[in-house]
Formats: sequence, C-alpha cells, structure tokens
Amino acid sequence: MTSQEHADQNLQAEIAALRHQLGSQVTILGHHYQRDEVIVHADYRGDSLELSRLAAEATSPYIVFCGVYFMAETAAVLCQPDQMVVQPVREALCPMARMVDRPTLAEAWDQLAAMWDGDLLPITYQNATADVKAFVGEHGGAVCTSSNAGALFRWALERKNHLLFVPDQHLGTNIALAMGIPPSRIGKWTLDMAQDPSPLRDKQVIVWPGFCYVHAVMSPDDVHAARESYPSAQVIVHPECRKEVVQLADGSGSTAAIIQRVNEAKAGASFVIGTEVHLVRRLAQEHPDKTIVPLRDKQCESMSRTTPEALLRALRSIADGQPEHLVTLNEAIIAGARLALTRMLEAS
Repeated sequence: MTSQEHADQNLQAEIAALRHQLGSQVTILGHHYQRDEVIVHADYRGDSLELSRLAAEATSPYIVFCGVYFMAETAAVLCQPDQMVVQPVREALCPMARMVDRPTLAEAWDQLAAMWDGDLLPITYQNATADVKAFVGEHGGAVCTSSNAGALFRWALERKNHLLFVPDQHLGTNIALAMGIPPSRIGKWTLDMAQDPSPLRDKQVIVWPGFCYVHAVMSPDDVHAARESYPSAQVIVHPECRKEVVQLADGSGSTAAIIQRVNEAKAGASFVIGTEVHLVRRLAQEHPDKTIVPLRDKQCESMSRTTPEALLRALRSIADGQPEHLVTLNEAIIAGARLALTRMLEAS
C-alpha cells in the first residue's frame, strides 16, 4: 500500500468513526453525482426529489448535505426550525441555478403576465436559488425536479393557459414536447424581450435560457458514435440534454429513472448513459454483469468540490459544538419557497 492509499484509508476510517460517534445527531444526505469516497458515508442518497422528501422527514438536529448549494437551501426550507443544515463546501454552487435571479425573473413575469392578463403560472426547476423559489411560490407556482416535471407542468396548465419555466431551457422544452405541446407553442425568453414580449404572444410554454453545462455539451454526434461502438446498447439520457439528443436516444429520464432502468435490466444488458459521469461509473461498478458506459465523460465540477476532507471538517465542527457552513435563510424567503416546494411534494 502506498503512503497516499494509507492516508486515504485513515481518512475514511476517521469519517466513519466520527459519524458513528454522532449517531442520531446527524443525517448525511448525498446526491448521486457525489464522489464515491463521499457518497459511501451518506445515510441516504438520491436525486433532487428524493432528497427533498428526505430533508422534510429528517428528525436529527443536524442535516449534512453533500450536494450543491440550492439543494442545501431546499433542506433548510423544508426542515424544522430547530434543525440545522450544514453544507461541507459552501462554494459548491450550481452554475445553472445562477442563470436566473429574482429581479430578472420579476421583470420577465411582469411583462408576460401583463400581456396575458395574468393568465400565467410559474414553475421553477429545483436547480434554482431559494429566492427564485420564493418568487415562484408567492405567485402561485411550484418547484419541480426532473422526476416530476411532467406532473408539475400538467398541474400548472390545468390552472392557467400559459406557463413560465425557469431556468433550464432544455428540460422545459423536452417536457413540453413529451406532453404533446407542438414546437410552435414553445418559446424562449431572452433578455431583450423585457421591452417587448410580443414575439411570445402565441406561445403556451415559455422557457428560460438557462442550461446544465454537463448535459448540454452532449451532442447528436455522441449518440451516433455510441451506436457505432455499442450497437446493441440502449442509449438513455437525462432530459437536461438538448432535444436533438433526447430525440435520438432510446429513452430519457431523471437520475432516479435511469438508475431504475439499469437495476431492472437483465444480466448482459448494455447501456450508454448520458448524464454526470460519477453516477455512470458507479452504476457500472454496481452492475458488473452489464455493460454501462458514459455517453460523454463529463463530471459536475461543483458536485466534485465536496471532498472527504470537507465532509470530515463538517462532522468535526458539529462534534465540537461549533457547526460550520450553516445554511441560513430569512423567514420571507423560507415562507415563499416552502409554498412552492410543498406544492411540488403534494402534486407528486
């Protein structure tokens, strides 16, 4: 064993021992895109929807959230007032979530709502800040994840004839198309429309111009190359991919849906999976009787910021009675965001 391997082994042992010492004081939540050496310590792992439910149900005084910041904010909104949420690395920010802010969203909302006499409902993807979720909640809307986006789109369009979806243009477009909404009725908001939104007048679903850099980089050429290299494989992609990629794939689905599809496949099945590579590699390790390869070897740098060292520091700070990197939100944001998140959980 090399000195580095020995040090890594000691680090993992120290995290495990401290986790055991803290016992029911702590619940560790880990997103599927986390590093293997971090996710191994999670009490629960899941996608955004499952982790939202788990955050709402947790009873421990501390929730340690191994993910990106908007996820830890969601836990802070849904947990009880006497619980505390710790994010090991506060700099683990989602670039997509930063592509929409409350003032810019409010400007778009005012223009579109005026054009349609208020016949408009907002839906925000989970990948958004608590402030954006609060705006959506205050205006009658809800949060969605990639697992339940279709259900929330239907929920919204049963109440209003127009829907504004932020911030992921690709997820919004793919869900609308899957619902049978024609491309001619799907429009994309651009900042110059703040002065004149009329080009969107005959649209039903308006998507924000945000995107996930991990999924948006995957291309039709990647799908064609995968079919040449693995002709018997199913190509399954995340709906944050561009519509051209989704349309070429054999299927698309949330992180949870992708995992379920692999779990249920028979031995000998082959998959090319278009999503964050940490998850794809983990699925390959967990299913040695199947061929599982990434559509493109692309990792989320923000998710990767959470290291074992950062998790250990977070647990030490709790054990010392001086928790670091607490996620705190003001009451107005919590109230509005909780409305939007509660509607999501109820509609799901």
